[in-house]
Amino acid sequence: MFRAAVVGATGYTGFELLRLLASHGGVALGALTSETYAGKEAGEVFPALASVVRGKFQKFEPSLCEGMDLVFCCLPHRVAMTSVPDLLERGARVVDFSADFRLQDLSVYEAWYKTSHACPERVSQAVYGLPELHRERIRKARLVANPGCYPTGAIVALYPLLKSRLIRPSSIVIDAKSGVSGAGRKADLELQFCEVNERFRAYGVATHRHTPEIEQELSAAAGGPVRVSFTPHLVPMTRGILSTIYADAQPGATAGRARQALRDFYDGEPFIRFMPEGAFPDVSQVAGSNFLDIGLTLDERTGRYVLVTAIDNLVKGASGAAVQNMNLMLGLPETQGLAHPGFWM
Repeated sequence: MFRAAVVGATGYTGFELLRLLASHGGVALGALTSETYAGKEAGEVFPALASVVRGKFQKFEPSLCEGMDLVFCCLPHRVAMTSVPDLLERGARVVDFSADFRLQDLSVYEAWYKTSHACPERVSQAVYGLPELHRERIRKARLVANPGCYPTGAIVALYPLLKSRLIRPSSIVIDAKSGVSGAGRKADLELQFCEVNERFRAYGVATHRHTPEIEQELSAAAGGPVRVSFTPHLVPMTRGILSTIYADAQPGATAGRARQALRDFYDGEPFIRFMPEGAFPDVSQVAGSNFLDIGLTLDERTGRYVLVTAIDNLVKGASGAAVQNMNLMLGLPETQGLAHPGFWM
């Protein structure tokens, strides 16, 4: 039985991670930390976990993670990079939920996150934690940068089409809608029920920090720089991300060739599901699960592909991906603890 710690365990992703690990069977929880709820039992903070997750939350000290096989670091951007090096030096493998190790170009990170990086030497050692693209590197990694929720759906849909030269790299538009849990479990007027209910709005237009993450991975697929137009929206629902993606088809490209490119690239992937021709994903059908559903068509009038993906932002977009990465890093079956269908309604 491996031992794992969760640092910053009381956000939405922390709760989801505890829920998944409680029934995992291959990992025992060795330490749980929370600055807000230190001293409280897990079941006291999250009644759904009572009698399922035992133990008290403690204030974070790196020494709490001594002897752990793996640490999930759920600390915020800019904070994680000051703690992760200490965790690595104590011998643990780390799955980091922040953006601090996702971007390999430090100048890009510093431009988008408006801060200098505290441990630039660790960035090149980090592996971007999308198993469908980087599985073998993840297996060998000591530090995995868990992907952002919005990038997951966009990258998975577009990567094979860029790799197969089926779309024009300069034409990509990503229109994504997320549930409110994507903003985190914090007090914020903009996220109060009366502010969110019956509203549907765009935010971070042309400035959202997930943009360079998407562009980094898609540029690798295209073999050259890719720039995307990415606009996220906040929808009055709790969880889920639906991404509608538009890209111009290259001459001679067809809907059938694109579907085949996706199926060939993701052949055997346990969590990628393809919708039948003419059908498109629904976030309710991936809720609580680690699945990513994809639908595709070619608009013959405009010569533009339309791809639609759906994920649960807290599972495949965060904690489920982290467990999938942990399984790979520890040599466990990749689907362990994630094989259930979910359906968190």
